Amino acid sequence: MSAPEIVPEETPAPPPAGSFAAGALVIEGTLKTMPTSPGVYRMLDKSGGVLYVGKAKNLKKRVVAYTKPERIPIRIQRMVSQTVSMEIVTTHTEVEALLLEANLIKRLMPRYNILLKDDKSFPYILVTGDHAWPQLVKHRGARGRKGEYFGPFASANAVNQTLGFLQRAFLLRSCTDAVFQSRTRPCLLFQIKRCSAPCVDRIAPDDYAQLVEQARAFLSGQSQAIQQQLAKHMEEAAERLAYEEAALFRDRIRALTRIQAHQDISAQDVDEADVVALHQAGGSACIQVFFFRSGCNFGNRSFFPAQTQDESPEDVLAAFLGQFYEDKPPPREILLSNALEPADEALLIEALSQKAGRKVAINAPQRGDRRKLILHAYDNAREALSRRMAESSAQRKLLEGLGELFGLDQAPERVEVYDNSHIQGTNAVGGMIVAGPDGFMKNEYRKFNIRSEDLTPGDDYGMMREVLTRRFKRAQKEDPDRDQGAWPDLVLIDGGRGQLNVALEVFAELGVEEVGLVSISKGPDRNAGRERFHMENRDSFTLPTNDPVMYFLQRLRDEAHRFAIGSHRARRSKAIGASPLDELEGIGPKRKKALLHHFGSAKGVSEAGLADLQTVEGISEALAKKIYDHFHPGG
Repeated sequence: MSAPEIVPEETPAPPPAGSFAAGALVIEGTLKTMPTSPGVYRMLDKSGGVLYVGKAKNLKKRVVAYTKPERIPIRIQRMVSQTVSMEIVTTHTEVEALLLEANLIKRLMPRYNILLKDDKSFPYILVTGDHAWPQLVKHRGARGRKGEYFGPFASANAVNQTLGFLQRAFLLRSCTDAVFQSRTRPCLLFQIKRCSAPCVDRIAPDDYAQLVEQARAFLSGQSQAIQQQLAKHMEEAAERLAYEEAALFRDRIRALTRIQAHQDISAQDVDEADVVALHQAGGSACIQVFFFRSGCNFGNRSFFPAQTQDESPEDVLAAFLGQFYEDKPPPREILLSNALEPADEALLIEALSQKAGRKVAINAPQRGDRRKLILHAYDNAREALSRRMAESSAQRKLLEGLGELFGLDQAPERVEVYDNSHIQGTNAVGGMIVAGPDGFMKNEYRKFNIRSEDLTPGDDYGMMREVLTRRFKRAQKEDPDRDQGAWPDLVLIDGGRGQLNVALEVFAELGVEEVGLVSISKGPDRNAGRERFHMENRDSFTLPTNDPVMYFLQRLRDEAHRFAIGSHRARRSKAIGASPLDELEGIGPKRKKALLHHFGSAKGVSEAGLADLQTVEGISEALAKKIYDHFHPGG
């Protein structure tokens, strides 16, 4: 009797790449070793790009949900289908996970997260702490300077206006330290009663310190106490018949009153708070934030977070708050238009309180003055979103017009415009601006300092070749599959047929295909509205001067021209301020200053003899030889 034949089991075929099953299989493999502790996870695509960043109190319990399609929306299912690997970072607490998640989202900008796309920093008022006579100045950017920061203000205009009143109220200097040290007599600000002129000893150090403390107290919310104090001093001066002194106190009180004057949105019992209101419509969202500090309205700003179409108001607000306060101090109170989920609210309160070093409250008021603030902010959010959707609709029509005009398969999503700027070939800079359905994408602008030393000064063709080569080599390296939004659908170049041919040569050398390419030359006598357009295998043409697409193209070209010229001027200004001594290694600011004081100029240093250089304080024999050899090579 023959033995029974054993048929081996067939190994099931792996799911096709790019399917939900394939992505879920990757996640299931990661789950085998995933801890149950708090942490942050990242979903990565085949090129290593980050698709999504998330946080969890229990990593394993949270991530397993991505393997069940019935529990996640279509958008997240698409994200899972593109996932080929995962990265995990564990943290000690869920609060640490929340803070790390917000940091990674702002830095990596994953395409499937709710994203706060805001490239503008907020201005603050700074009372400096690194000088015996503190300044009162506007500050924007990293808080590297010692002192106390007050804000944020919604705009530079709001902070400038407030600074003007504060100067009248507290008479603190606003000049730089260099100007302060060089003054020999009071400046105009002293004459118009906006500064107490400490630079020329018109005020005693103790009296100036008192003004500084009053300014700090006022900006910290003690406005009523400061006003009462000034009113008392005014009455005392009047009783002594010191009317000029009393008038000075009166003017200071008026300046403080102007800062505290009623605005279009205010509340008596709100001292330090951010009012945050969300409106969603048509798959888009707008978040309006009003800033209240020291009982004053410091202005408002609109935000339009991305990837919100499938998200609840509570989730959008929670994601916004985590990212918004990642790089700025939270206020004592945050008023929201929608109450958060209890778990999210408790976590955010703990995280923001830890960041601020004090208690931060999050509330969604339902009645009273605080509710009126929310409703006012909500109305602003609704109107801002309506305006943006109308502008986007008009922008979309213009982009569709570009697609039809230049024979593209569809309306371009990303248009890049290039221009060069220089003066007789010096300090040459190439500029690239970017436009899309939402208008100009200023955080995508790039400048290219021309590096090639082989170019003839003023060689526009050579400059354009270098700029385009660097731009598209980088695109090929960083986004080879063109799935990260870094590739343009249309490239516009300022110039004629010559510039177009250079661009075509660059594209041919690099193998760049499926990118529309057009050059725009100025018309006769450089008249706006008579521009001509040049394309490969097509006769040059123009458009009627009243054509909306022509006007749109003029705007694109003018913006590229403005950006290139601005970049060139910045580089030229930097070069003007440079010194030949900057090229010398081992010559720091002190030695450079000693050399310039001794010889009068950089030219004097370059012409000095070896023995003369050695007489300068701080210049050793070896260093003098080094300086001499630098300016006399082979001598």
